Amino acid sequence: MPVDVESYRDYVGSRLESLRRTAYLLCGDWHTADDLVSTALVKLLRHWPRVSAMDSPDAYVRRTLLRVWLDERRRPWRREAAWAEVPDHQAAVGGTDGTADRLTILALLAELPPRRRAVLVLRYFCDLSVEETARELGCTAGTVKSQSARAIEALRGRLVNVPTRIEEVRTDG
Repeated sequence: MPVDVESYRDYVGSRLESLRRTAYLLCGDWHTADDLVSTALVKLLRHWPRVSAMDSPDAYVRRTLLRVWLDERRRPWRREAAWAEVPDHQAAVGGTDGTADRLTILALLAELPPRRRAVLVLRYFCDLSVEETARELGCTAGTVKSQSARAIEALRGRLVNVPTRIEEVRTDG
């Protein structure tokens, strides 16, 4: 069956930014996110005739993106070394646009295990239901609920220890 390149281009063009944001939330790096999206889109093109006939091609692409990210994390050169303490860094001064808050959340999100991070991204960024998230991850709804609760609990526990105002950062440092 020949690939309808025009419909593929239209689909990718309308979803590319959303896919990049989702990939970024999964991996925490824009360059890696672009690589993940590229790999997922190559896989999508390979199966486009079948996928384009599906009721929800977005679910297929999200699942492909998620699997590409998980596969990439398993590669030996992607493993990161753990540090006993977080290195000291100077807090950004000024700016009330929420950038510091977003960076803090992204840093905390990066500390979560891959499955918990994937659950949070699918549930709260992609706005999937518990059942849809379970289908995407290939697990039960109970697993999604427990992983979600544990991830949120871990984020809240870590947020308690993060200074919330620049003044607090200045007085500590």
